[in-house]
Amino acid sequence: MSGRTSKTTVGALPDTTVESPFVPVALTWLVWSLFAASIAVLAARVQFGGGWEISGVVAIDGLTVLMWVVVTFFSGIVLSYSRRYMAGSTHETGFFVAVFGFTVAVMGLVAADHIALFGLLWLAMGLLMAKLIGIVSGWEQAQEAATVASKYFLASSALLAVALTMLWWTTGATTITGIATATDTLAGPVWLVAAGTLVLTAMIQSALVPFHNWLLSSMTAPTPASALMHAGFVNAGGILLTRFAPVITVDATLMLLVVGVGAASALLGKLLKSVQPDVKSKLACSTVGQMGFMIMQAGLGFFGAAITHLILHGFYKAYNFLSAGGQIARTSPTETTRHATSVGGVAVTLLTGMAGGALFAVLTGKGTSLDSGLLLALFVVLTTLHAARSAVQNTSLPATVRYGAVPLVFLPAITVYALVYTAISSLLAGLPAVTAPTELTVFHGVVAAVFLAAYVAMETGVHERSQRLYVALVNASQPASSTLLTSMEDYNEY
Repeated sequence: MSGRTSKTTVGALPDTTVESPFVPVALTWLVWSLFAASIAVLAARVQFGGGWEISGVVAIDGLTVLMWVVVTFFSGIVLSYSRRYMAGSTHETGFFVAVFGFTVAVMGLVAADHIALFGLLWLAMGLLMAKLIGIVSGWEQAQEAATVASKYFLASSALLAVALTMLWWTTGATTITGIATATDTLAGPVWLVAAGTLVLTAMIQSALVPFHNWLLSSMTAPTPASALMHAGFVNAGGILLTRFAPVITVDATLMLLVVGVGAASALLGKLLKSVQPDVKSKLACSTVGQMGFMIMQAGLGFFGAAITHLILHGFYKAYNFLSAGGQIARTSPTETTRHATSVGGVAVTLLTGMAGGALFAVLTGKGTSLDSGLLLALFVVLTTLHAARSAVQNTSLPATVRYGAVPLVFLPAITVYALVYTAISSLLAGLPAVTAPTELTVFHGVVAAVFLAAYVAMETGVHERSQRLYVALVNASQPASSTLLTSMEDYNEY
């Protein structure tokens, strides 16, 4: 009421440099130490080449050291951010222990050579992520979300166990490197079961459609955990397919299937994002689409490109989640989506895309032959161009200036993508089947045509005119009902 001063109920943020408990501080510094050590190992790998192994147990190769650097960097950022985000929470120590355990599990996974060790670490990684999703023990919706995620992760681990068992049965090898050298024995129904379950495992872990429900139901996870989930955990599908590339590439028909499931998720993820009302749900649907692109790149035979995509997407998505709160302050509720419906906008977009495709082909050599490299170049152009246009459209620049700004953002971006892809492919050169382009088929042509048509439709807003499509997308993107927050009191963990 007038003349009365409201009492402050929220105090100053704690000084994490002096008030943090010992465990969060120690684990944060330990992860950053692991990052520094990983950088040193990567430098040694680049300088001297070769690999290190404990025969039959672990094998440290280019993919291992690269993912060590990426995983420890993301974990270090998340833990440093969480020093303040989780400050004062009764679950602070448990959160830090779970993140550290997850980091160690992933580092072990990418180094594991024995199939039993690989399977156990895959299971541990999933259970630790489910723990992070339901870290708030007294929150019913959080526990339900953890339960939903656990079911998917256990199914993923069970499918992986079937695949590894079948591969051991048909090759007699107990290591991933042993299986890779026995590809001439891979054929028939046993191989089909192994390869099919590997693809299904990757689809579940990367939240591809129709297995995306666990990701959309995980909104109860603390935002730093969501950043780690979307920047690291979902990427495991791409790592799995890269590790077992010799198994997947045995049959061209299976590779077409991988392209198909990746393409479906890439398109549906973008469409699902268009009907989401909140920031984190939009980011989750974006991840579904981006993981679809990653899996599709593996299906085209470019596993190095899949690793490149998951790393660049990881940086992009980690930043977006950790800055999600600020997006609300910067967005006006009256803003409407801007589409490039003018002739000038379409012309600039088309010419920019063609220039970017030519640049990518020159820098990487992909797209210069009549093979699946043409589609790789097309999809890289579409994803990078869409990201560049989105960045420009979210500014307050006049329309004519935005058209001119698109190539200024897009061309450097695709140059960086091409250079990173080239560097990563060089680092992974010792792996079997890092690059295994396939022959172009009618199916590839259909996928390319559908993508181009869908891109144009989305950029011009055609898909927003159908109420039936809107309802279908809303229904398809609903999280598990038991994880929904329906009362303000549900947010209070105390």
